[in-house]
Amino acid sequence: MTFDQILDGAEVLARSGTAQITGVEYDSRQVRPGNLFVAMRGGSSDGNRFIDAAIAAGAVAVVTDSPNEPQRSGVAWAVVPHGRRALGRISANFYKRPAERLALTGVTGTNGKSTTAYLIESILTAARKKCALVGTIEYHVCGNTLAAPHTTPESLELNRIFSEAVGCGSTEAVLEVSSHALDQQRVFGMPFDVAVFTNLTRDHLDYHATFDAYFGAKRVLFEGCGTEPPRVAVLNLDDAYGAKLVPFSRDKGSQVLTYGVSNGDFRAEDSQISSSGTRFRLITPEGAVPIFSPLLGRVNVSNILAASAAAYARKCSLEAISIGVSALQRVPGRFERVDAGQPFTVAVDYAHTDDALRNLTALAREFVSQHGGRGRVITVFGCGGDRDRTKRPLMAAAAAQGSDFVVITSDNPRSERPMAIIRDALPGLQRLSTKFAVEADRRAAIALALHEARPGDIVLIAGKGHEKVQVLATGPVPFDDVEVARDALRVLGYTKKSPAMAGAAYKE
Repeated sequence: MTFDQILDGAEVLARSGTAQITGVEYDSRQVRPGNLFVAMRGGSSDGNRFIDAAIAAGAVAVVTDSPNEPQRSGVAWAVVPHGRRALGRISANFYKRPAERLALTGVTGTNGKSTTAYLIESILTAARKKCALVGTIEYHVCGNTLAAPHTTPESLELNRIFSEAVGCGSTEAVLEVSSHALDQQRVFGMPFDVAVFTNLTRDHLDYHATFDAYFGAKRVLFEGCGTEPPRVAVLNLDDAYGAKLVPFSRDKGSQVLTYGVSNGDFRAEDSQISSSGTRFRLITPEGAVPIFSPLLGRVNVSNILAASAAAYARKCSLEAISIGVSALQRVPGRFERVDAGQPFTVAVDYAHTDDALRNLTALAREFVSQHGGRGRVITVFGCGGDRDRTKRPLMAAAAAQGSDFVVITSDNPRSERPMAIIRDALPGLQRLSTKFAVEADRRAAIALALHEARPGDIVLIAGKGHEKVQVLATGPVPFDDVEVARDALRVLGYTKKSPAMAGAAYKE
């Protein structure tokens, strides 16, 4: 592909030279001879510092978002006003615009993105549509499961994934779209057919600074990311911000499908929540259909409604919706049960906001009531380092309000000292009468909670869910809450070997 061809449609301030392009990279360490290097400024680093390293590695063309960067001789050169927008157009051109050959469904919101995305994928599969999935937990492409370094990767990785998906016959793709990705324009140029909004609760204010800015980032998905607005907007009427998006999306020209537990185009009647799953009658614009899901809890009613509306927008039948919902047995790290034969329940969940912890402990209380109602809710949780400090006492209060005993510990402390994070959270625990313990070592905290458990109790291990590492000041170290819990149960004498099970999802 020529330099001119790969720049087609990109915003270019100046260009010179020509070259045959064999690949595109924005990481100079990945550059190979014949590649184009996109040098773009980021929040914590500036790719323009690595232009010379990229050329030394064989780059034959450079696209830079720094007008003050001196042009290097011997390479094709272009200056653009926005690096990530340019990367979106360039990578789409290089991979022959694969996103335009897929029907894209984007899911955004604070809580429920992963579960909703998994449900949509399951329904599309039941409708015999071949689908790729990109999200927080993992990526599904052409029957393969790939690790997910980011909820929403850069446009270059997205276009690579979509190109592979198109190559193996996929016609659909489901994406979790984070507020960071929307604000940073990682999905610029992606033509979303359906956009889903789950809810908005306090999170990521370390990045967005204000709640209005956080909502503004989410709203970008419904404005259009350098493209037309989505054909269909699926909006949650049970959430105040979802309701705000209804007139906004209509003004943008999108068809609006609403959902809510008791009102909306998609709603639930006769809900029955038990320890074996969730049943209700799904009301849709085309009639009603019975729904059964192995996923537990009332919060999953909302996730199922969102996924059903999105699948309906993608022309899935009510039968396919019912089959697809029932087929999804688990979502990794979302109320994932660890069974070693112990007489109490252990569940690992990704909940790491106050709202998510309230949902999680409410489900746990509901779960205990299904088993005689005498068990206690024991919650292990921590707060992430280098993140919004103001939510720490709110998380602690939510854990305390919903639990009988709390163990506060480390989550991913990153560059902060674990005890400093815990001290920020403690006021939320101390103003309530819930018993609690402090144990900064997460492994020891999980062991403490399991040792405390009695028959009929439920132990919640919250915050990390599907994650396989803990991020410390010295870097990431292997840490899997499910395996750590299994090891602790083994020490207590429980050795039954069975696969981890799952029931619900709360926070993405």
